[in-house]
Amino acid sequence: MTPKFKNGLTRAAIAFAATSALSTAALAREEIRIVGSSTVYPFTTAVAEQFGKSNGGKTPVVESTGTGGGMKLFCAGVGETHPDIANASRPMKKAEFELCQANGVKDILEIKIGLDGIVLAQSKKAPDLSLQQEEVFLALAKEIHDENLKFIANPHKNWKDVDPLLPDTKIEILGPPPTSGTRDAFLELVMEKGAKGFGALVEMKEADEKNGTKNYEKVWKSIRQDGAFVEAGENDNLIVQKIEGNPNAIGIFGYSFLEENVDKIKPVLIGGVEPTYENIAKGTYPASRALFIYVKKAHIGVIPGMKEFLAEFVSPKAVGEDGYLVGKGLISQPKEDQDKAAKIAVELTPMVAPEK
Repeated sequence: MTPKFKNGLTRAAIAFAATSALSTAALAREEIRIVGSSTVYPFTTAVAEQFGKSNGGKTPVVESTGTGGGMKLFCAGVGETHPDIANASRPMKKAEFELCQANGVKDILEIKIGLDGIVLAQSKKAPDLSLQQEEVFLALAKEIHDENLKFIANPHKNWKDVDPLLPDTKIEILGPPPTSGTRDAFLELVMEKGAKGFGALVEMKEADEKNGTKNYEKVWKSIRQDGAFVEAGENDNLIVQKIEGNPNAIGIFGYSFLEENVDKIKPVLIGGVEPTYENIAKGTYPASRALFIYVKKAHIGVIPGMKEFLAEFVSPKAVGEDGYLVGKGLISQPKEDQDKAAKIAVELTPMVAPEK
């Protein structure tokens, strides 16, 4: 008789039977499948390659689909046709958690693997640039308020229109699409923080809290669509290539892509702070964030190598201060957070539902 898991699903329903006629425990899929964030992709790929070499099993398949796209695939169901792990460059949202629950993905491990910074970068040929979060908001918001506190379509064409002290060059920013966790983090860490610098928007936020409306959220989440912001897809390397050849353009991506391309591009300072390893680790860089992997507990013990892969991912040799992922641009998190991640990977403790 086929054994059952806690959630009542049979082993066959999750991963084993290649066809309904099979009565043996022959595996339908032997390699771990991972989807999600383009920012986390190079780190997970490095762990997958190390795992494949040291464990003698099949190297996990890692796909860069963006955090949002990865969550949709991850939460679609349990079983061999669905991914085992989702990379994420921001925490799982409440709506995504509820989608998982509705589709039978009940026990999910949330493992924080390290830290990262949202970077604005430009060609090395461009003049050095430092921006405040308020200036980025004024450059990219779909609508801004005028002197009469009425909202109008963003009229700013050049950076000098935002502030007379900024360069007289066209506003041209290449960034990720709405499915990207980097996009979500950029909106929350840069655009929302920038919106808070304006009294009229603070009053709008307070009115929303009183009336249960979301006008303020709509303002800071809405990016202009008149060409000043260009969606460049989930390929961060492509953004690097484009800004390298265009001194007027600015790109948005994770710190690791800046670290890997310091010979071609340089950072734009945010609030006067440079995105360095130390500044992100200390939290002094305004656009710092955490990176995660999400794991289906129901697939552990069914898809071969899951437990061993997680052990590799949270090991000091991977994510410690001298770990091989740090060499690829990951910011190592404090020791207590590393220990917490390792404990979750060993004890398989499911996450609680997100609040938002």
